[in-house]
Amino acid sequence: MYLSRIILGSRSPRRNELLSQLLPETQIEIVPPADPEEPGFESLHGLDTIQQQLISICTAKNEDVFKQMQAAGNDSVPILTADTIVVVKRESLGLVVLGQPPATSDWQETVRDWFLNDYAGQTHQVLTGVCLRVNQRIMIQTAETQVTFYDQAYIRARLDWYLSTQESRGKAGGYAIQGAGSIFVNRIEGSLSNVVGLPLETVFEMLNHSQTV
Repeated sequence: MYLSRIILGSRSPRRNELLSQLLPETQIEIVPPADPEEPGFESLHGLDTIQQQLISICTAKNEDVFKQMQAAGNDSVPILTADTIVVVKRESLGLVVLGQPPATSDWQETVRDWFLNDYAGQTHQVLTGVCLRVNQRIMIQTAETQVTFYDQAYIRARLDWYLSTQESRGKAGGYAIQGAGSIFVNRIEGSLSNVVGLPLETVFEMLNHSQTV
């Protein structure tokens, strides 16, 4: 795999850190999408429609960055974008996408509800859509990881402490598996880096494939 330069279309420092495990930092240029607004998942409760929305979001991010590069007169550099979501199952609704906790003073109650009712003793999904543009060709992949939390008694005994760390704020699903949130995880099936925000296995294969076509 050889790339002299790649643009990462993301505001996430975690994605930058992950991508730098595959490529030297000197080859990575950060160009966030100009439009921070993204469509939501509130009315979507089926896996197919959730995945379609996820792909639409990461593709729109890529197009946003591509237009920025076009305007700058440099549209030949590969562009990588991604979007990661946490999906839980609720009996009353089916699948539900959990976003970031609200930026209000009652954010802890939201996260507490997620941990005790959506996560405890259950398995949830973390999905990432990845979009790579190379020489006007667009490749799209999705990665899925199954994450299982410990039971409710275990979580109750530690949840007040975890909320006090405020790690949940700004995190999709209200936890960071690369941080203190890892203490709640009983097991994972699939890519760990996917849960952090960028599935390195998927990205590696996409970058390799882009050099052979």
